[in-house]
Amino acid sequence: MIPSNPTAAMVAATDTPPSRQSKRPSARNRKPKGARNTKTVRRNKPPANAKRGSKKSKILALLKRPGGASLQQLQKATGWQAHSVRGFLSGALKKTMGLQVDSVQQSDGSRFYVVTEK
Repeated sequence: MIPSNPTAAMVAATDTPPSRQSKRPSARNRKPKGARNTKTVRRNKPPANAKRGSKKSKILALLKRPGGASLQQLQKATGWQAHSVRGFLSGALKKTMGLQVDSVQQSDGSRFYVVTEK
């Protein structure tokens, strides 16, 4: 079938359907490239409490002792591998809870972790 108005048919064929149109905001409404979403940024959040009997509470109890706890002691208490314990210390305790975790290396090469007050 040949359309009666060829230019109208060509224009209709080149238009993208509404479902395929870009959903990005216009350049004027976009945030700058380095801008952060302020809803997800945590600032000065008070430390969260750990549930009694959880692995988090076990780690906190070990780290608050006067001598702290070694990596091996933390692994034994939780059943985690070394990289998981270190990730928990930096992610959950330092970043999420806002605690200061100090690391001290002994002369024999073992490392001890201690929670200190800010």
